Amino acid sequence: MDFELTAEQEALKDAVRALLKRSYDFDLVKRTLDGDQGWRTDVWQALRDMGVLGLTVGEEYGGAGAGPVEVAVVMGEIGRLHIPEPVLSCAFVPAEVIARAGDHRQKETYLSAIAAGSSLGALAHEEEGDRWPHRRVATTARPTADGYALSGAKALVRHGDCADFLIVSARCDGELALFVVDVSAEGVTRTPYRSHDGRRGAHVTFADAAAERLAAGDAAEVLRYAEVLEQVALCAEAVGAMDEALRMTTEYLTVRRQFGVPLSSFQALKHRAADLYVLVELARSLTLYATSVLEEGIADVVVASRAKLQVCRAARALGHEAIHLHGGIGVTDEHPIGHYASRLMSIEQTLGGADDHLAALASAVDEYETITVG
Repeated sequence: MDFELTAEQEALKDAVRALLKRSYDFDLVKRTLDGDQGWRTDVWQALRDMGVLGLTVGEEYGGAGAGPVEVAVVMGEIGRLHIPEPVLSCAFVPAEVIARAGDHRQKETYLSAIAAGSSLGALAHEEEGDRWPHRRVATTARPTADGYALSGAKALVRHGDCADFLIVSARCDGELALFVVDVSAEGVTRTPYRSHDGRRGAHVTFADAAAERLAAGDAAEVLRYAEVLEQVALCAEAVGAMDEALRMTTEYLTVRRQFGVPLSSFQALKHRAADLYVLVELARSLTLYATSVLEEGIADVVVASRAKLQVCRAARALGHEAIHLHGGIGVTDEHPIGHYASRLMSIEQTLGGADDHLAALASAVDEYETITVG
């Protein structure tokens, strides 16, 4: 198992970092998150032109045909620079679901649109009252003359407020299935929300909304793969964010002076910074391992959960310590460290927090199966 990036992957990382640095500074990120949309269309188009949106889409549908390692590379840079564009929610995850669940026509329609940046998707799977890893899926679908009609509600659809289509899990004749729903269809109602880190989403209700069924034979397997991919990608984003937060914190300790000397001269503060470095490196190692396993075609939910557990622990500790070591300025809205801590806390609570993953690993719940994807 090789944990080193290839020359092409290094070039991708450098190109994405350069693009995002040109596009944003901290003040512009803040203004963008405070805006109506929460991200910039021009940056989305630039990412499209670079091929990022179609990174995992097959070449026959206009993409690059890349894999989980490239996804992790991009997400690491997004986390490092605190970028708000919904690349994971609206491009990577829906593209993987369509690629694994759709027939050729559906792939041609939706994957080509995702790669071209002309259509944004979002996965709508969670429902009110769900707690990871358990999903009850009470939404239902019934056959009609023209397709299917969907009824029910989905909660916490990440970036569902800006998606053009939703991939919805529902039960049809008692069987779990996946459906594509145009958000402009009659019977679809979206209630947007804003999370504490400035990201967006929507609660969505369906009242006999027209839907198209994806051709997947095993929707549960597709959903498990999508969740593992999202977990690993979020871990990569968190590691990038922690890298930058730790860099800012150690830099602050070298320039902030107290009693006439830099804060970095105090041994206790050095030890605290060293402890944070160890936590970040542990999170990085487990994230690299989970990414490598996924790259080999194995969607191992146990490996992903172990990585997420370590990321959750590191993210919370680093967020708290970074704010504390910055002192009073760390709790102001004008300094980036609090924004990084907020994003890390949001990632920690997405698809299960530390307690959830620890309990799931300890009890070996039924959802924890090793799925080999051919």
